[in-house]
Amino acid sequence: MLWRMFHNQIWISLSRYRTATGSNRIVDKGLEFDQVDRERNWDDQILFNAILFYLGNKYVPGSSHLPLWRTDGVILTILLHAGPVEFLYYWLHRALHHHFLYSRYHSHHHSSIVTEPITSVIHPFAEHIAYFALFAIPLSTIALSGTASIAAIAGYITYVDLMNNMGHCNFELIPNWLFSVFPPLKYLMYTPSYHSLHHTQFRTNYALFMPFYDYIYGTMDKSSDTLYENSLERKEESPDVVHLTHLTTPESIYHLRLGFASLASKPYSSTWYLCLLWPLTFWFMILTCFYGRTFVVERSRFDKIRLQTWAIPKYKIQYHLKWQKESINNLIQEAILEAKEKGARVLSLGLLNQVEELNRYGELYVHKHPQLKVKLVDGSSLAVAVVLNSIPKGTTQVLLRGNLSKVAYAVAFALCQKGIQVVGHPFACYCSLLGSPKKGQVTPSAYNANCQLRLTFCPFFICLTPLEALTLIMHCFLTVSHFLISS
Repeated sequence: MLWRMFHNQIWISLSRYRTATGSNRIVDKGLEFDQVDRERNWDDQILFNAILFYLGNKYVPGSSHLPLWRTDGVILTILLHAGPVEFLYYWLHRALHHHFLYSRYHSHHHSSIVTEPITSVIHPFAEHIAYFALFAIPLSTIALSGTASIAAIAGYITYVDLMNNMGHCNFELIPNWLFSVFPPLKYLMYTPSYHSLHHTQFRTNYALFMPFYDYIYGTMDKSSDTLYENSLERKEESPDVVHLTHLTTPESIYHLRLGFASLASKPYSSTWYLCLLWPLTFWFMILTCFYGRTFVVERSRFDKIRLQTWAIPKYKIQYHLKWQKESINNLIQEAILEAKEKGARVLSLGLLNQVEELNRYGELYVHKHPQLKVKLVDGSSLAVAVVLNSIPKGTTQVLLRGNLSKVAYAVAFALCQKGIQVVGHPFACYCSLLGSPKKGQVTPSAYNANCQLRLTFCPFFICLTPLEALTLIMHCFLTVSHFLISS
């Protein structure tokens, strides 16, 4: 059971990484949220099979003391799979596509148009029983005939998992030279693109792992070879926008899409059983310290805009260590240059990749690479863009309320650049716009040296006491005087 869990997890991580990069992709669509929720409990099938294998090991005579290898048992397993299992599965599969059974059972599996390895085991409970009965034909036969061995049983289960996972990947990985060297292989082994057509066309390519029954009964999709060739030729996707994030806690690696599917489908939360994985977690931490490079986490598509999320292999605690500052900046800089080479137009610095102490909100890289064609943005600049785009055309005055922050400063100066009057409220905070900016704050010259700052004071001080009003007026006078003198 542990081997099956580990084997499937390798396919999950590999598939999601390759799908995110875009190379050899078959179906150019993203995953729906319903599919992610539906497939989070993919390991239930493994637990169910483990219970049945335990019962078989306990009650089938001789199954608890098996030899390591028996040639006759291995050959018998291969023949029984190629014959009865593949034949019976083909017709069972066609029956499941009858509208009566499809609407009640098999439609659950076909709800996933864009397949992943874990899609292969997402079925109603009745189908799981039927599939186990089919795959039990070779195993029960060799067990009852006395030809069973550990190699035959473990090898057959691994073969079924391997073909199931591979066939549901959304990228093509079977090289063309394999079929050129041994042409009959096309009848004995399907490819991810071959089975993908079954999930998009529904009425073709019914075979389990060996397509020769589709050839015999005329149900092979005519576009199978074309899709296979096109998928192999598809290059890695060039993103339009890259969001650069980083790891948070040591356990966060398991919450990535490349990690555990059940954890990645839910909001981040620490679970007790992850403590049992601390030896593995510690090994990952050591690995990222000595050999770490930015990797692709996931991809998304918004209309025609292609977005990729990249992650810096650094944890939150490392951003607070001074001796890690240079290493982190180098990784961010390498990611920016790589994004430029791939044709990205915008790179968004996420989480701690944008802090002032590290790179002054990305200003470090802009000064270091003045000819950089990639636009660097962070959460604040995106917020400024949203605010500016939400202001109706023809507006002549804008009121700023509350404490002035980095976002408020940027909004104020951008509005002034457009010739819009900025009204400050409260008065003291508004006057601080004219003062000497603190370290890291945006100055008018950063936008336009010729920008004329237009000030309008909100006469709210009529509600104040004479002493409060006099204090505010004096503060304003001193601030404006300081600004004029320094100018």
